[in-house]
Amino acid sequence: MKKFVYNFKEGNKDMRSLLGGKGANLAEMSTLGINVPSGFTITTESCNDYYDNNMRIKPEIIKQINEQLEQLEKTMGKKLGSLENPLLVSVRSGAVFSMPGMMDTILNLGLNDETTIVLAKKNNDYKFAYDSYRRFIQMFADVVMGVEKYKFEAVLTKVREKNGYAEDKDMSADDLFKVAEEFKKIYKKEVGAEFPTNVKEQLMLAVEAVFKSWNNNRAKVYRRLNGISDKLGTAVNVQAMVFGNMGDNCGTGVCFSRNPATGENKLFGEYLINAQGEDVVAGIRTPKPVAVLEEEYPKLYKELVNITKVLEKHYKDMQDIEFTIENEKLYILQTRNGKRTAKAAVEIAVSLVQQGLITKEEALLRVNSDDINQLLHPTFEESALKDAVILTQGLAASPGAATGHIYFTAEEAVEASIERKVILVREETSPEDIEGMVSSQAIITSRGGMTSHAAVVARGMGKCCVCGAQNMIIDYENKKVKIGEVTLQEGDILSVDGSSGKVYQGDVKKSDSSFSESFRKIIEWADETRELKVFANADNERDAKAAFNFGAEGIGLCRTEHMFFEEDRISLVRKMILSASESERKVYLDRLQPIQSEDFYKIFKEAEGKSVNIRLLDPPLHEFLPHEEKTIEIIAKELDVTVSQLENKIKSIAEFNPMMGHRGCRLGVTYPEIYLMQAKAITQAAIRARKDGVEVNVEIMIPLVGIEKELSYLREKIEALIEKDIQNYKEVFNYKIGTMIEIPRACLIADKIAEYAEFFSFGTNDLTQMTFGYSRDDAEKFIDIYKKKKILENDPFIHLDENGVLELMKLAVNKAKKAKPNIKLGICGEHGGDEKSIALVSKIGIDYVSCSPYRVLIAKLAAAKAAIENRK
Repeated sequence: MKKFVYNFKEGNKDMRSLLGGKGANLAEMSTLGINVPSGFTITTESCNDYYDNNMRIKPEIIKQINEQLEQLEKTMGKKLGSLENPLLVSVRSGAVFSMPGMMDTILNLGLNDETTIVLAKKNNDYKFAYDSYRRFIQMFADVVMGVEKYKFEAVLTKVREKNGYAEDKDMSADDLFKVAEEFKKIYKKEVGAEFPTNVKEQLMLAVEAVFKSWNNNRAKVYRRLNGISDKLGTAVNVQAMVFGNMGDNCGTGVCFSRNPATGENKLFGEYLINAQGEDVVAGIRTPKPVAVLEEEYPKLYKELVNITKVLEKHYKDMQDIEFTIENEKLYILQTRNGKRTAKAAVEIAVSLVQQGLITKEEALLRVNSDDINQLLHPTFEESALKDAVILTQGLAASPGAATGHIYFTAEEAVEASIERKVILVREETSPEDIEGMVSSQAIITSRGGMTSHAAVVARGMGKCCVCGAQNMIIDYENKKVKIGEVTLQEGDILSVDGSSGKVYQGDVKKSDSSFSESFRKIIEWADETRELKVFANADNERDAKAAFNFGAEGIGLCRTEHMFFEEDRISLVRKMILSASESERKVYLDRLQPIQSEDFYKIFKEAEGKSVNIRLLDPPLHEFLPHEEKTIEIIAKELDVTVSQLENKIKSIAEFNPMMGHRGCRLGVTYPEIYLMQAKAITQAAIRARKDGVEVNVEIMIPLVGIEKELSYLREKIEALIEKDIQNYKEVFNYKIGTMIEIPRACLIADKIAEYAEFFSFGTNDLTQMTFGYSRDDAEKFIDIYKKKKILENDPFIHLDENGVLELMKLAVNKAKKAKPNIKLGICGEHGGDEKSIALVSKIGIDYVSCSPYRVLIAKLAAAKAAIENRK
């Protein structure tokens, strides 16, 4: 019989695909001798089987659960439902990849009216027993039956207000007994049945509820955002309860072996006395820093520090650990590799290398492109902060700087984010707020600590977050918030500093971020490791400067049409396009040539001999033409034609399908004077730069070639012009002529095209459009629907299509190298800065990727990681 249920002592950390991350780590800690409450894991395969079996748990799985339960009862000397010594268990989800707060947990399972009384008498503590019971009823009702939490919270609020209690823990045993009775009434009203007293029924319903939670909306959103497969399923961990809510010598907490915000090598975390685990992560009470535990229970603190060191050394990574203290005895409930900020990810990776725990290659694999992207985010300018009005200061839960309009619900934040930048303001967040958090620039909560839901999820997303801003009173009904003496309405602007925990009124000016020594070390290791060169796309001197500051090794794409839109030349371009004859066109082209030459000269100077790839005019001419009546009148007057004549000319140039129309090399063939002007501008700039002592290596790229004769025709004309100028000016510079491969036909005849090209640059944006038949501008209307319906796994304009577009590229690379072994090959565009796409193209034999200047560092890291994986 297939094994679906494993005792903690039967597993290990390498079984995470079967036991889930939590179950595998509980098993591993058990074998390490760490004090883990006993239990068992129902495998991820059981979850998948549940869905395959029409959402029913089949008998053989139920049988194995009961067998493991009997074994757990023997180990603990207690029995589920016993009226002498009742066993209580927790039922927790445990996905293969950590999904904090996205799925469901039930604590204190096994309680009913009778076992609660037994528990109370056995511990001589009725308050503890009924506190546990009311928690269980609420959790069970919420997770298993879908009864909304607020219905129960309203009861607790009423009791607190009536008796003047500050917190739930101040309630008496009698209060909690009445709360539990009230909770059962709510359950009956909402569910239409009595609260279940059969503890075996409770257990199976709880297990089924955890399976169902794998496909709840927030879990699906989280998986989509983090690229986690829907097919993995979740394991379920059934574990003997230990209690942090039995009195003031008990407690619960979450800690990290290092600071997850900064990476500092020091124990970091929080705990609550007389509480259960959900109290900490849910943000219901504001906890104490774990450092305070050293003062209250020094022996326990020392034990906790030692355990975190053991676990970090064993797992070779920063650990996120949940613990419970029951009657001054420490239990570890979970460990996992901790979520961290981008800054912390870099600092921890470098520190672990320096400690000899991991290699440089392992360090590179632990830093992802999102981490680098977050480090490029701005911070507030120091001078602006001096004049800014501080409204409140909470806990610095996730660093960064953000400004936006405040909204108080996830739904309103999502809707408003379509048109403006948003900040989500909540008393505390819950997993249901996930989409609102995604849509926001920052999150502020009035309750909760550094390990609350808001803090953990925000750090994982790289969102700025401030928690526990306690002088903030939110009025959800009237959509306003009072912060100290200031009242703000929905839509008002706040600035949030997640690094200091400060919240400022209005818009505070930001500045660029700076890089730490550890960050520089990561990039240095990436440069040592990668095989692909990393170039940048730059259309002007400013972009080129930024690109080389980020360490670009050349310019992989300079789009000359972007230069045409500048204010001092768009009028000349329009007149050139609307001219009635070639001779008239040349008048305006001659005036454009020195302007464009100046642009190229500045880029050559920034490049200082590095290669610069200049793409000749690509878009259809109608993109440059005016649409406003006033502009048309001005140009008509300057061209000495009527407005009607000019409008007819504009209509005649307009394209029905610009993607497949009169553009790219087709313009060069029909209007060779345009491309020759650009070639002349490049040549003049190169000769000028050489006279100034600047080395020039320029690549002239002819776009949209699909027929080899297009390239041979244009190459001959351009080459003749360049050679003539070189002879006339007696100044030599290095140049190559090649093409952009962006049409499927070009891939199929790449060997023929390669005869006339010294390089290929794959234009993967257009190649994707032409291969799929999707317009990138219009595909957004259906791409998300395709992804939700599993027709597409990814947006092909973000992550390169492996089965179609990449196969065409492979064919082109092989054909080109066969015809010309030393041909230079690369890609440019959005895919050139995408980690997944870089991993794919690194395997097909290209030489470089080219991306936005601000993604150069991301591309370097991605190229290094690709090299490491390819060597494996």
